[in-house]
Amino acid sequence: MIISRTPFRISFFGGGTDYPAWYRDHGGTVLGATIDKYCYLTCRYLPPFFKHRIRVVYSQIENCQVVDEIAHPAVREVLRYLKIDRGVEIHHDGDLPARSGMGSSSAFTVGLLHALYALKGQMPTKRQLAAESIQIEQEMIKETVGSQDQVLAAFGGFNHVVFSQDGEITVKPITLSGDRLRELRSHLMLFYTGIERTASDVAGSYVADVDGKRSQLRIMKGLVEESLAVLNNGRDITAFGTLLDEGWQAKRSLSARVSNSYVDELYAHALANGALGGKLLGAGGGGFMLLFVPPGKQNQVKEALKKLISVPFHFDFSGSQIIFYDHEKDYSAEEKIRDSREYDFVGELNDRLDRDL
Repeated sequence: MIISRTPFRISFFGGGTDYPAWYRDHGGTVLGATIDKYCYLTCRYLPPFFKHRIRVVYSQIENCQVVDEIAHPAVREVLRYLKIDRGVEIHHDGDLPARSGMGSSSAFTVGLLHALYALKGQMPTKRQLAAESIQIEQEMIKETVGSQDQVLAAFGGFNHVVFSQDGEITVKPITLSGDRLRELRSHLMLFYTGIERTASDVAGSYVADVDGKRSQLRIMKGLVEESLAVLNNGRDITAFGTLLDEGWQAKRSLSARVSNSYVDELYAHALANGALGGKLLGAGGGGFMLLFVPPGKQNQVKEALKKLISVPFHFDFSGSQIIFYDHEKDYSAEEKIRDSREYDFVGELNDRLDRDL
């Protein structure tokens, strides 16, 4: 049995420039970090005593015979990509809800890929996990997703990620003093709006016309360098919050689906009570809202947004990890054939029992 743990992420600046449709022509850059909230994937080879050959447990339960029957797109395509030829059982657990702007879909893909590689007795690099997860989501599932979530989930930490026009992705860890990092963290608050949305649907409303959004995306790209200057040059940390507000105003102008009247009201209420800036995480539309609030104003903001769930967090620097590994001996070719035959026999036996009953 294998258990992988993969962190969720928060993206500060540059979101939108990580879509291939943009960075293949203009280059892209993102500043983001992973936090101590995780996606857990448990995988094992399934013993040959059940009617089903594949079992997938998430918000739904799927019992299937072949990979093509699996409805969950990431599970189906990862199993297909890795050419898993034995029965498997996969369970998902997450610290945060899906469709909430925290990069949960990509954390799932990265974590599942990592766990199944381990099940096969292989140890992929973080770069390999990121690249293959991008390929699976963008080319095999064909979702409208960027490339930052997979990179951040695989590598973990606080990173400046650069997307080159030739497709090369460079991960530059942010090297701040412990005091500066704690100062930044102490000004951040995370709230759940309660609105679930599908990121690819929201992103699709502006990625299709990405060239028409040049001015906004150039602003969002430029804010990455400005924010790095704030962090690295010892400037007043509150300037980071002002930049977050500037980035949010640019982002919400990408499409009418990025925000809504309820979110606008929440954000205005936060600013009125001491927040200096913030944004909806991910593509927008709902999910989690990140706010930059001086520590002395945080109780006031929490009270103003008391209808929302406040989520305390710390940064994570581990990236995707295998946290439990129970080794199983490799099967020989003959044992794999016998295993397959046992599945067929048990399936036939169960069918007969059902008919007799």
